[in-house]
Amino acid sequence: MGDVVLWIVIGALLLLGLAGTVLPFLPGTPLIVAAALVHAIASDWMPISVGRLVILAAFSAFGYLLHYAAAALGARGAGGSAWAFAGALGGGVIGLFFGLPGLLLGPPLGAIAGELLKSGDLRTSVRTGIAAFIGMVAGAIANVAIGITMIALFLWWVARG
Repeated sequence: MGDVVLWIVIGALLLLGLAGTVLPFLPGTPLIVAAALVHAIASDWMPISVGRLVILAAFSAFGYLLHYAAAALGARGAGGSAWAFAGALGGGVIGLFFGLPGLLLGPPLGAIAGELLKSGDLRTSVRTGIAAFIGMVAGAIANVAIGITMIALFLWWVARG
């Protein structure tokens, strides 16, 4: 009976973690690391060792970095200035305080504002904001892929014993 409860907890953490790669109010990839940690502790660190947890934690950190920097990188990639890059990052941070609408609109609006302050050209600024939004979408897709990779690694390690 204990194994069933353990796997229900691990499964719930994995599913919540995968959902959290898309939903802003759930800490996606850290929940996947937490599932692996629960398994490691419950199974005396076999086959999930400290080294494997470090690998999952590195994936998690990379996913977070990519997720939050993607909008700024998109703005920069579209020819936006450093002001657009900084505006997208700042818009993302400010957007955190306004829930889902802020998270979606903050980086593109920040990129537009930053580029508009720098160049004064509305057309270029809007193009940069659109690129920031596309970067955000690409970052979200990459974060889902990282979450799926983490879950697949965890399950593979456990299945191999």
